[in-house]
Amino acid sequence: MDDAGSLRERLVEVGVHLVLTEGTAALGLREIARRAGVSHGAPRRYFPTHHSLLSAIARRGFADLEARFAAAMAGLTSPRDRLQVFAREYVGYALECRGMFELMFRHELLDSDRHGADGPRLRESTLPLFEHLATLVAQCRENQRRENQRPKKQGRDQADPPEDPSVTAAAFWANLHGIAQLWTWGSLQLVLGASGPPGTERLDRLVAEVLDAHLGPVVP
Repeated sequence: MDDAGSLRERLVEVGVHLVLTEGTAALGLREIARRAGVSHGAPRRYFPTHHSLLSAIARRGFADLEARFAAAMAGLTSPRDRLQVFAREYVGYALECRGMFELMFRHELLDSDRHGADGPRLRESTLPLFEHLATLVAQCRENQRRENQRPKKQGRDQADPPEDPSVTAAAFWANLHGIAQLWTWGSLQLVLGASGPPGTERLDRLVAEVLDAHLGPVVP
């Protein structure tokens, strides 16, 4: 890697460390430059705006989250099991890496058009995440469709699932994001009579409720 690429990488690495350890408030351009050991004007050579540097830092968050999905899903073949892992990892990441999660969904960074043709394109970084989710939902729907084509047991009347998995995926994503945000704010702890971060059992129960709400319960 050349010197320019090395410095660019170092600026991003410093920003990732800052947001993970000190939160988004620490991501001033001067502070990132100081921690990287360069003049406060040096980042402008590689990132024309402060937002473009923040966008590059946030993309690391999306890459990290995707890597966590891949590792957690390794060996799983059931779409519903994979979707459950997706949900658990998404909420878990949001609670573990609160600063990065907040940065990843900052609206002024996601608003690509606002920055012009050469501006940051962080919004597009969410597309692979959503497409992954929508694919899993579609696979679950297909399994449901096949199940519904089998002779139904007496007394069982299961309606065909909705046709558009992207709508279900969008609602599912919003539900997961809401759980993460409400837990961060302390609202879920208040209504559930809990304290601190959710343990594995409580998080699994919340995720199971989301799955059942949007895909229906698993029928033996």
